[in-house]
Amino acid sequence: MTDVSQDPEAARWHYRPSEPVGLNPLFSWPPRPAAVLKWYAGAWLPITALTLCLTLAVIAYAMFLPPLEVMKSFAPGWMFRVWLLNLVPQTLVAGGLHWWLYMRKGQGMYKKFDRRDLTRKNGIFTFNNQVWDNIWWTLGSAMTVATVYQWGIYWAMANGWVPTVTWEQAPVWFVVWMMFIPMWSGLHFYWVHRLEHHPKLFKHVHAVHHRNVNVGPWSGISNHWYENLLYFTTYFIHLIVPSHPLHLLFHTYFQQVSPILSHSGFEKLKAGETEAARAGDFFHQLHHRYFECNYGTAEIPFDRWFGTYHDGSADATERTRAYKKKRFG
Repeated sequence: MTDVSQDPEAARWHYRPSEPVGLNPLFSWPPRPAAVLKWYAGAWLPITALTLCLTLAVIAYAMFLPPLEVMKSFAPGWMFRVWLLNLVPQTLVAGGLHWWLYMRKGQGMYKKFDRRDLTRKNGIFTFNNQVWDNIWWTLGSAMTVATVYQWGIYWAMANGWVPTVTWEQAPVWFVVWMMFIPMWSGLHFYWVHRLEHHPKLFKHVHAVHHRNVNVGPWSGISNHWYENLLYFTTYFIHLIVPSHPLHLLFHTYFQQVSPILSHSGFEKLKAGETEAARAGDFFHQLHHRYFECNYGTAEIPFDRWFGTYHDGSADATERTRAYKKKRFG
């Protein structure tokens, strides 16, 4: 147990990782190749958000996504199928995790960051209920905006108006671009997210997401319509960088499904006595608790470079509060 008298930050959490929140060592100096290898092995080899999203993308491409030739003109059949490829995985993963963690309480409080339960009978949320609020903004707002953007990109790919690539043409690039998509996502997210923390945008737009101080699986992309219009512009990179429909599918699930895990509120998912998968992201959990820190992701250390990095310590909390007070008074 952590001595609260020595570390007051420990008292603010039910569970907190014992080590400071880590950042991608790829950007460390001097170089640490062993640490970089360990970081990426930990991201891609066990069951994580990355491997789940890649698996969903491969299944969706192999079994359900219409061929590009079908998408040369806008038609209800393939457009409805793309919408379902967004809606169904989102519902199954978020709904399944919510059922296991918060309804059945299948692992109790094991590695749950916040000791509180999700909010009910609170007027700050749509329908006076945090979960119903999050479901509405996720399935209503986020899935709609994401689907419309994807319709446009698939249509442009099908008509040859943007650069595309196949496995046969460039297998090395195919794999390299797949591995760089999460890094692009992190870069895009940081700058869009910083913009949304401008006081005016925060008050009228981003506050919808930040109602969730204590997050759950449905909180991941529970965003205002205007925020989703910005958030999902990350997909527009496929209008510039040579891509395959599988790249867009992976990007889709990484952008939409991985936040379910990172906002789950639990660091690990447990099956019996075994830790089965990595889930919650304490780096981002700190952002929801203290707002003006950890705007990006641990993949690219923008927050360290720009002085808003919170490593989970009491000192970092004091720095964040001082920064917030200086910025907002």
